[in-house]
Amino acid sequence: MPYRGRLAPTPTGRLHLGHARTFWLAHARARAAGPDAKLILRMEDLDAARCRPEFAAAALEDLRWLGLAWDEGPDIGCPHAPYEQSRRRDVYLDAWRRLRDGGFIYPCARSRADVQRAATAPHAEEEDAEPLYPPEWRPPPGAGRDFPAPAAAHANWRFRVPDGEAIAFSDALRGPQSFTAGQDFGDFLVWRRDDVPAYELAVVADDHAMQITEVVRGADLLKSTARQILIYRALGWPPPAWCHAPLMVDEKGKRLAKRNDALSLAALREQGVDPQKLAEKFSRDIG
Repeated sequence: MPYRGRLAPTPTGRLHLGHARTFWLAHARARAAGPDAKLILRMEDLDAARCRPEFAAAALEDLRWLGLAWDEGPDIGCPHAPYEQSRRRDVYLDAWRRLRDGGFIYPCARSRADVQRAATAPHAEEEDAEPLYPPEWRPPPGAGRDFPAPAAAHANWRFRVPDGEAIAFSDALRGPQSFTAGQDFGDFLVWRRDDVPAYELAVVADDHAMQITEVVRGADLLKSTARQILIYRALGWPPPAWCHAPLMVDEKGKRLAKRNDALSLAALREQGVDPQKLAEKFSRDIG
């Protein structure tokens, strides 16, 4: 299959320099993959409370200013439309049903606060660490198969991980990677109690449906890759290749956030920064 990469901005704020470097890398790898390669832009706007149309429009403007171009997307269309996650619910429901029928997921009435209180937080030193879900809270296998829809359970839905199994993969920039289920991560959300699909499920369903062959994204999502590989396996789908870009940090060593307006692409554009020089810097940074 010809190379198919993707850009996947989340419109919860203005894109910053860290986003720009990761999206530049995704664009560069797609364009280096040959004349038949395609780059898809997908707007990951599932969080209705935080995603806003003006940020989605601004993301397209910022990426064009950076010199990036895509072959499919919300502004172009093409065979895999719609390219906004908020309009792809049927795709996610189909994946949820398959996971439910296979016994891979179960409804969970416990809140995130419950999990945080119960967990020993073995990775508390990591930024954005997620506490491990206590395995003794799991229901018996097959729980949840009678629910016709996610919302019918009035609960979160979690994926039952194979405790003790090492989930290994190779990353184009970082080499061999391995995370152990039940130690590095526990049973994770695939559908929220507010009837919104969780990131892990939505991304897998979309990347499969859009025939993505390589996922390029930030290194903060390395552990998510292990979770997503389990979903791919449960659904019987081949996973894509992986490439995780190094994160960009501020002067204090903290990962850039969308609230850092001084490093937003809009602010840089207003300052007269040359996007070509940015691209050259990104090339040197990543090598």
